[in-house]
Amino acid sequence: MRLIDTVAWVCVEEGRILGTRSRGRTLFYIPGGKREAGESDLETLVREVREEVGVELLVETVEPAGVYEAEADGHGADAVVRMACYTARHRGVPRAGGEIEEVAWLGYADRDRTAPVDRVVFDDLRNAGLLS
Repeated sequence: MRLIDTVAWVCVEEGRILGTRSRGRTLFYIPGGKREAGESDLETLVREVREEVGVELLVETVEPAGVYEAEADGHGADAVVRMACYTARHRGVPRAGGEIEEVAWLGYADRDRTAPVDRVVFDDLRNAGLLS
């Protein structure tokens, strides 16, 4: 089994979660990504969110939101993604940047349009009454 270790920013507003779709992909992903050599979760989170959606996370507000594992989309049957999720307040308006083609606010009805690991997050958010 190959493990793909990532971090993600769970940004929920008015019952919807921020999602991104990369160029050439069909599924949406919660903003975030893989560490570069030597990066901490916080450093990776801040960098990836800035690159993908162009906002600055207020680092003093970053809080853990859970760790999720599921089949890794597009990486073969032997790959699993582990996604450490964080919440944080931010400065700026999310917009597509870098490799991102589309930014959208997703509700629970959009669950099947997301990567497998994100679906687990969607379920938790729905069960907590945060996702409509």
